[in-house]
Amino acid sequence: AAAFAAAWGRRTGADVRLTQRQRLYRLGTLTPPASAPPGTARGAAPEDRDLITRWFTSFCEDIGDPAPRHPEHWVESRLGQGGITLWETPEGTPVSMAAAAPEVAGQIRVTTVYTPAPLRGRGYAGAATAAASRAALDSGAAEVLLFTDLANPTSNGLYQRLGYRAVTDFAMYEFGDPAPTGG
Repeated sequence: AAAFAAAWGRRTGADVRLTQRQRLYRLGTLTPPASAPPGTARGAAPEDRDLITRWFTSFCEDIGDPAPRHPEHWVESRLGQGGITLWETPEGTPVSMAAAAPEVAGQIRVTTVYTPAPLRGRGYAGAATAAASRAALDSGAAEVLLFTDLANPTSNGLYQRLGYRAVTDFAMYEFGDPAPTGG
């Protein structure tokens, strides 16, 4: 990708910018956190719709992606296929979520792991991700995958502790308009 991006920039005069590096992980043996935070995992329900919509929008903002114009469409699709796991406190308050995409060719991809900023650092995301990964395995998925931003050492370390193993890295480039040609 780097060689192509550089060649494209030279050939067209377009600005080329590396925007993100990601790593694809595949779950080996699921290793739930040794000391999970107090609480329990549960599948999200329709009454969680507003909370999940806010969290999904915040997730997009946190990772620097533009929030979709209609985030409720993403929420409805995930709720409809049972693809959102919430971690909640013993009092029943949701504190983290981990979503999963529908199964394709025997694979389920864990996506959109989010904990609101004031609640981070307490193990909620790890517990939610472990529960979503377990649900994917229990549904019969042959492989459970996830992508991470290589610039986030916290999530990369967490997923490895849960049993995810690196498969390959990806680079994302943004290409500007080609330079005008004479004539």
